Amino acid sequence: MPVTVRSVKMNSMAPRSPAGDAAGSPRSSRSPDPPQAAYPDATALEWAAARVGDRWTLLIVHALLGGPLRFGELAEALPGIATNVLSQRLKRLEGDGLVISNAYSARPPRFSYELTQAGRELAGVLALLAHWGAVAGGGEGVRHSACGTALEARWWCPTCDRPVEDPDDEGELRFV
Repeated sequence: MPVTVRSVKMNSMAPRSPAGDAAGSPRSSRSPDPPQAAYPDATALEWAAARVGDRWTLLIVHALLGGPLRFGELAEALPGIATNVLSQRLKRLEGDGLVISNAYSARPPRFSYELTQAGRELAGVLALLAHWGAVAGGGEGVRHSACGTALEARWWCPTCDRPVEDPDDEGELRFV
């Protein structure tokens, strides 16, 4: 199988500051730049996983897809999350440009949180991940409400107005 060269360019989010890694601990030897990998798409995946790859971050983004929530509302929507973990994840998401906080009370300081455009772009990823989890967990995936047929995710080229059936087969898929 031939190796397809793919180029990666990230525009929607600024690199994470060197203040902490994905777990929120100080970095000593890690750079905020994406790591170099044998395949550029693996580098893109590492870059994304460093921002949203832990359990709580994806669940926070999912909870915020419905609209802005206050800290207490988020804590209620995520049973089992410790308040310090929620606070750390929200600060990290805000630093990565996925969430913005809006003060609604000055004394005591209280905030509501909402997704930025970059954060809302994760909705499709979360839907695919949830579909995979349902099927892999022995359940059923997403079905078309009109006819009941199981839905499939496909790559689509809006310029060519056609699906890209097997992007790896023809080297058609490039990360730009």
